[in-house]
Amino acid sequence: MPDDLKTLPEGGEVRETRLADALSERYLAYALSTIMSRSLPDVRDGLKPVHRRLLWAMHQLRLDPAAGFKKCARVVGDVIGKYHPHGDAAVYEALVRLAQDFAARYPLVEGQGNFGNIDGDNAAAMRYTEARLTEVAQALLQGIDEDAVDFRPTYDGEEQEPVVLPAAFPNLLANGASGIAVGMATSIPPHNAGEVCAAALELIRSPQATTAELLRHMPGPDFPTGGILVEPPEAIAEAYATGRGGFRLRARWQVEKGRHGTWQVVVTEIPYQVAKAKLVEQIAQLMEERKLPLLGDVRDESTDAVRLVLEPKSRAVDPAVMMETLFRATALESRFSLNMNVLDAERTPRVMGLREVLRAWLDHRHVVLKRRTEHRLAAIARRLEILDGYLVVYLNLDEVIRIVREEDEPKAELMKAFSLTEAQAEAVLNMRLRALRKLEEMEIRREHKRLSAEQRKLQALMRSEAKRWEAIAEELEATRARFGEGALGRRRTEIGRAPAPVALEGDHFVEREPITVILSQKGWIRAQKGHLPEDAELRFKEGDALHGLVHAETTDRIVLFGSNGRSYTLRADAIPRGRGDGQPVRLMVDLGNEDEIVALFVHREGARRLVAASDGKGFVVKGEDLLAERRTGKQVLAVEPPARAVVCAPADGDTVATIGENRKLLLFPLEQVPEMARGRGVQLQSFRDGGLADAKVFWRKDGLSWRLGERVRVETDLAYWRGNRAGAGKAPPSGFPRSNRFGG
Repeated sequence: MPDDLKTLPEGGEVRETRLADALSERYLAYALSTIMSRSLPDVRDGLKPVHRRLLWAMHQLRLDPAAGFKKCARVVGDVIGKYHPHGDAAVYEALVRLAQDFAARYPLVEGQGNFGNIDGDNAAAMRYTEARLTEVAQALLQGIDEDAVDFRPTYDGEEQEPVVLPAAFPNLLANGASGIAVGMATSIPPHNAGEVCAAALELIRSPQATTAELLRHMPGPDFPTGGILVEPPEAIAEAYATGRGGFRLRARWQVEKGRHGTWQVVVTEIPYQVAKAKLVEQIAQLMEERKLPLLGDVRDESTDAVRLVLEPKSRAVDPAVMMETLFRATALESRFSLNMNVLDAERTPRVMGLREVLRAWLDHRHVVLKRRTEHRLAAIARRLEILDGYLVVYLNLDEVIRIVREEDEPKAELMKAFSLTEAQAEAVLNMRLRALRKLEEMEIRREHKRLSAEQRKLQALMRSEAKRWEAIAEELEATRARFGEGALGRRRTEIGRAPAPVALEGDHFVEREPITVILSQKGWIRAQKGHLPEDAELRFKEGDALHGLVHAETTDRIVLFGSNGRSYTLRADAIPRGRGDGQPVRLMVDLGNEDEIVALFVHREGARRLVAASDGKGFVVKGEDLLAERRTGKQVLAVEPPARAVVCAPADGDTVATIGENRKLLLFPLEQVPEMARGRGVQLQSFRDGGLADAKVFWRKDGLSWRLGERVRVETDLAYWRGNRAGAGKAPPSGFPRSNRFGG
């Protein structure tokens, strides 16, 4: 040992200890201090020591909800001076969080001044802000002056502080908790106090209730910032049963329609503990990095209420797909973990399930009820003792006056003469003369009677555990009515369903733009931006005119059906754009010189078409069977010259109408026409002269309609023309177009 260490001051001592042992001993002491005195909440009142000391200090300052505010600096000063010897910044931060309605589901402190906001801005300095307790905090402290809980000396031994609060409010589950200790952490989301009380009442009524039965009353977290919970129910049940799990929370959004088909998404609620300003910054950064290709702009139009406006790159974008990309890439969807690691009644840290947490809180309330009842019984007994002494005085008033006036030791004489206790004799000697009135005697007798009745009631309560649980149930009902109803008690977080998986394929990131595809009679095709009205003025080559016009989007597939019975498919974005004449269809598909386009339409999933040739044969075909991958197209309707395909109409209805070149009309059920992928089909109508001119499918209840010039006529009395497939038909109604076509 070095010589300088051999010379020790008086009372000093040197112990040889292994470094590993010294480190482990000291680190264990630090870890236990962090776990028990800083980071983990108590299961009984849901508070960490700093929060409990804040509420106790404010209670000592009489900062009740009906009292005036006091500077936060005064509160923080009392806390760090008397109870919590830590930095003032940490204590003030804890106080601020208790007052923020977007951080605490049920704030325990009512703040006056700048206490921060949901954007993530800090509160003003504590010398500017003021605070007082809320009614929720008052409920947590209810009965603390009635020996409801134990007290312990403060760090310097000069004051007393409560070990735990009486907690008439289910604070642990209602406000949640989070903290990181040494080797363990806790994370408990906020819940609806009314639902928590309902679950606790269920546990009182059915002590063996399962977690699933409790979740019928308390289905999940209720965050102060709202949002939509999208966790599957079975995952929620598992998390509450074990005390470990997590919850997916999404922002609440809606689509607002604008003019000319435009729209925007408005986010009105964001996930819990997400700073709005940082969220907007994150979205803007991802847009700059081109990681949100469907989003055009983001704006924060929030006032007191959250309002984030998200504009799409194009109005053709699917809102659900755009929001799915945002949920996957930004904090508009977050995950809040559940880890109910708390200190139990023996101050031992352990993970509890929902049922254990509620049971621990109810057991604490049972202990508080017994202690408050015992305290009240002791107070009643002391008061009844005094009142009994007063009544003796009134019965022997003259003798009492004589003893007081004449005896040298009146206290001893009174005790001897009337068998009074020392406390009774002292109270009699301290009586005022005005208390000797007859009215005072009557008032004392009434008080004695009332206290005696209360004493019997409380003694019966102490003798019966069933009555005590009935009393606790009544308290819970009162708490639920007080904090579980109205604006404060309304559930804010919607319990939604787990979202269906959305496959974000490559075409989702292609901009969808509305276009109008225009086909001329001479076979020139082009597309113009936007959806033009059917009567729009269009320019064509000299001698040409409009043949077909459809509204589509740039991601659609356009189907052309030729008179040769073949179908051809074009990508909408491959059709020439602009206001020119376009491009001949024959340069885009292998259409013969003698063939022409019979129909032009947009492919829709699940749609069916009626195809028919001029010889009267036809069938129903699925829209998917009309799609062709090659320029040569696909042979769908087998046509034997000189016949040609003349119809490719939507098969949406229950009745088929056919009209022949001989001007004969026939109606028959659509179910008589088979569905085929290719072939000649069946005879739709028989003809002695000519062939099929046109056909359509319609709903019989709506009537048969046709266009005559600018007008549309409808015939509803159709019995005359109804028959069976392959019939000859009858003359059409008067006013039917001479062109023998339903389109005019």
